[in-house]
Amino acid sequence: MARTGHQRLRRVAVAVLLLAPAAGLLWVPWYAGASPHLAGTPFFYWYQLAWVPGGGLCLLAAYALTRKDASDP
Repeated sequence: MARTGHQRLRRVAVAVLLLAPAAGLLWVPWYAGASPHLAGTPFFYWYQLAWVPGGGLCLLAAYALTRKDASDP
């Protein structure tokens, strides 16, 4: 019984990890401003560029959660 709950929790975590980059980039009014600047680059641009490696890390974590362990039949 606990194993089923654990699998459900993993699926929810995978769903959150896969939806985080989309949600973070689709809510444009949150990051549509020009300030704060990072090395002279407006927030609008560096926020989107920060999601490139961030999205990759989310995908990597989701993949790691969905892999079957060698001990599982």
